[in-house]
Amino acid sequence: MNKNNYAIIMAGGIGSRFWPISRSSHPKQFIDILGTGKTLIQNTYERFLKVCPKENIYVVTNENYTKLVKSQLPDMGEQQILTEPVMRNTAPCVAYGCFKIENLNPDAIIVVA
Repeated sequence: MNKNNYAIIMAGGIGSRFWPISRSSHPKQFIDILGTGKTLIQNTYERFLKVCPKENIYVVTNENYTKLVKSQLPDMGEQQILTEPVMRNTAPCVAYGCFKIENLNPDAIIVVA
């Protein structure tokens, strides 16, 4: 497995388009929408384990969802959960994650989901 492979999982949204299943207190990424026994974020994390070392997978989330990320992805280290200072949609979320990873590894190959 390439040590330069990194993944960013965006998990800061409130899931408003999936209302009433998804609520701001428990948005879609933390729900088993597909009926697989795993939530969307758990499924995404497991897919990335096939191409990235687990220490190279990062989640960018809203501070309100940090506990949900920790409970659903207990193998993730604290440093892998990046908390957005302010919710600003997709581009700033991706930029924030890429900036953090680039500081760790300038040769990083990053995929975002």
